[in-house]
Amino acid sequence: MKQYKSASKFISLVLRHQPEIIGVQLEYYGAWVPVKAVLRGAGLTMEELERIVETDEKGRYSFNEDKTKIRANQGHSVDVDLGLEPIQPPEKLYHGTVGRFLGGIQKEGLKAGKRQFVHLSADVETALAVGRRRGKPVVLQVDAGRMYEDGYPFFLSANGVWMTKEAPTKYLKM
Repeated sequence: MKQYKSASKFISLVLRHQPEIIGVQLEYYGAWVPVKAVLRGAGLTMEELERIVETDEKGRYSFNEDKTKIRANQGHSVDVDLGLEPIQPPEKLYHGTVGRFLGGIQKEGLKAGKRQFVHLSADVETALAVGRRRGKPVVLQVDAGRMYEDGYPFFLSANGVWMTKEAPTKYLKM
């Protein structure tokens, strides 16, 4: 799968952040992009793109029913509506980060930053893996049940990532 790693990163860049580099725009509703444009832009065959989508360990991408469109399941820095309905989260969710960000998190809570949502995991192991990408991981526990009761909406992406717009410090356990 090593041969597909750079292609997958390019597809992620296009579908989450910069669709204009292949001359397209994400559809606002659904964040879909024509598959033909991605194939041209990434220099892939349909079979190669299907393999990337099927084998992506994080389940980043989805096709529409007839495989004429593709999208990233979450992580967009551009304004899109994935058509997700708010859903009640588990009582506890987890956020993986690294120690150098804890000061800001303790002051401001978790913020979406350049992305549309804060990403949360249902288990500590996934949060550890996320944090590990940037150094020595730190896992924060989020009192998602209480946040939900207090009116904060949560969404669940197609690949199992929990999302919310923010997580104030009073809901975090450092």
